[in-house]
Amino acid sequence: MVNEIDSESLHRRLAAGEDLLLVDIRTPGEVAGGAIPGARMLPMHLLPLQLAELPQDRDLVLYCRSGARSYQSSAYLKQQGWGRVLNLRGGIIAWARHGYTIAPPGH
Repeated sequence: MVNEIDSESLHRRLAAGEDLLLVDIRTPGEVAGGAIPGARMLPMHLLPLQLAELPQDRDLVLYCRSGARSYQSSAYLKQQGWGRVLNLRGGIIAWARHGYTIAPPGH
């Protein structure tokens, strides 16, 4: 079972300064259209190769365009032993629909 977070809850936690790591698993082409500020870019296909670079001592919030790929990636991380993984329900589409900031990559 994958734990999920909605856009409103994520926005509140980020605004409160919680120590979350946002991980954008979309392709570079998708990310070029904008990302959630502060997110780390890690395309889904590279996730297995870069597991060791992901912390296990803080909450990871994975997102993609609609939430489907990040849900699968969250399940994968949980299978690999990561306990603090959340999927952003609805992905960046839901985030944008709520009017939250989307910035150029790297901002």
